[in-house]
Amino acid sequence: MVDYHDDLRLAHVLADAADATTMERFKALDLKVETKPDMTPVSEADKAAEELIRSQLKRARPRDAVLGEEYGLEGSGPRRWVVDPIDGTKNYVRGVPVWATLISLMEAGEHGYQPVVGVVSAPALGRRWWAAKGLGAYTGRNLLNASRIHVSQVSDLADASFAYSSLSGWEERGQLEGFLDLTRACWRTRAYGDFWPYMLVAEGAVDFCAEPELSLWDMAANVIVVQEAGGVFTGLDGRHGPHSGNGAASNGLLHEELLGYLGQPRE
Repeated sequence: MVDYHDDLRLAHVLADAADATTMERFKALDLKVETKPDMTPVSEADKAAEELIRSQLKRARPRDAVLGEEYGLEGSGPRRWVVDPIDGTKNYVRGVPVWATLISLMEAGEHGYQPVVGVVSAPALGRRWWAAKGLGAYTGRNLLNASRIHVSQVSDLADASFAYSSLSGWEERGQLEGFLDLTRACWRTRAYGDFWPYMLVAEGAVDFCAEPELSLWDMAANVIVVQEAGGVFTGLDGRHGPHSGNGAASNGLLHEELLGYLGQPRE
């Protein structure tokens, strides 16, 4: 089995650097924010954090490719770092502390690139989660001060907690009715949003979550954390991994029911 300890340590170093950059500008009154062509915001902190991560990777892993939300793909080869400098930029620019830097290493295989290392760092919450293939999933302040995490064992939908981001995306997919039916079947629903639902699934605090529209950098780090915590991460089409343009994560025991409600748009 490939040893990913060095890559995981590097991902933590990258996250430390990004945290310092993003926290320095969080809630700054003169923060510069622009609107991208897809009508989503990007702040100077998004760009600075990604530039910093790319420069450090260029020194530490010059042969690896890098794909980031703000600056696209650079390089080629079987190893690819995938970076979302601030997942939750809308929260960031409004002073809401629910945002994170997502850093993942993906490797090429027979089913395409798949995540093998992931770090999710939410400095405004004082939280960090991470995982590497075959090494388990953890949360803590650093590699030496950490607790292993596991998904829940809830197997009855009526006892389950469901997390999501918003309603509009489900309506656009023609799946709002299925989404609402699912919320009615659950014990509890909450719109935590962005990276956080996936980490709550990995911790066992939430039993499943789903989002209708996502990019690769939104998912890659979350996938490996959920999987190494014993959970399942697929697209709404049931395909494993982060390549479906949307995501569904669960403790595994409820995954088929989740996809039964949300897997196909209704006519």
